[in-house]
Amino acid sequence: MKAVILCAGFGKRMKPYSNTYQKSMIPLHGKPILEFIINGLVFAGFENIIIVVGYRKEQIIEYFKEGDKWGIKIEYIEQKELNGTGGALLICEDLIKEDHFFLTWGDILVSYDVYKEIINTFEKEDQDFILTTNFMDDPYKGAAVYSEGDYCIGIIEKPGKGKSNSNLNNCGIFIFSKEIFPVLKNLKPSKRGEIELSEAINYGINQRNWKVRIVKMEKDQFRGDFGNIKVYEQMNKEIDWLEEFNRLS
Repeated sequence: MKAVILCAGFGKRMKPYSNTYQKSMIPLHGKPILEFIINGLVFAGFENIIIVVGYRKEQIIEYFKEGDKWGIKIEYIEQKELNGTGGALLICEDLIKEDHFFLTWGDILVSYDVYKEIINTFEKEDQDFILTTNFMDDPYKGAAVYSEGDYCIGIIEKPGKGKSNSNLNNCGIFIFSKEIFPVLKNLKPSKRGEIELSEAINYGINQRNWKVRIVKMEKDQFRGDFGNIKVYEQMNKEIDWLEEFNRLS
């Protein structure tokens, strides 16, 4: 199974750091953020990774090259039109030959054990779709995920402060069947002018009877959101979270 990492965006919320760096390449304790993610995917057993690049793509390509240093093969594809996560994923279709693939945002870091849990769930339960959630008091800045048991019944992007009665937030880490591609192709852009991956998931659940398994992270489980400058600066000061990552890298 291939893993896809989305790293094309400008990183507006990470200024002034993103004025100099591609968001996923901003240094964190001597490594680019993206290197921590790749180390986690290697830990989980991935050998083939697709990186979707765009803004300051040369920083990513020059640093990681073909992936030999990490014992993996890296392919790059450029998202020339920044038309959302769904648009970024669509351009990867021809590079994905197997029936399923792994997907992660390039600015979200979780404990490497989470990557392993997702893969183990896929292998043991033969799931076609897996969505990972993290706990939030109010997911108004992200995407509220609604569930029945272990399965997703809907996602609402940025539901508004205090509007959600769910504490589950879309973490930004998935396994998808290739069935996602025809759905993405038929979606109309959102008000933001983007092809929204969450809308594709909602459509699949409601119109195609997809069973989307949720892997729920624990309330206190580590998650670094590098779309949030305060989170980045705090993590760059702290070292306690780093010990486990260095041990497993």
